[in-house]
Amino acid sequence: MKARVTVSPKKTVLDPQGQAIGSALKGRGYATVQDVRQGKVFEIELAKGTDSGKAKRDMEEIARDVLSNPVIEDYRVEILD
Repeated sequence: MKARVTVSPKKTVLDPQGQAIGSALKGRGYATVQDVRQGKVFEIELAKGTDSGKAKRDMEEIARDVLSNPVIEDYRVEILD
């Protein structure tokens, strides 16, 4: 079983990397690109036999306390089979 944690800046937080990427894409002619937000993805391998409910609770805690800064970032946890 694996977990995927996606961390990205909150919509209200300036994202200079995302803006730079968006500008570069528009400069290359990708007119369909309206906005880019840059973030991080963590793929975490879980121990065999881990209960999916416990895995979700643990990953939520890890995402909140270790992988993100909840003041300026949002996160999403997915448990993958």
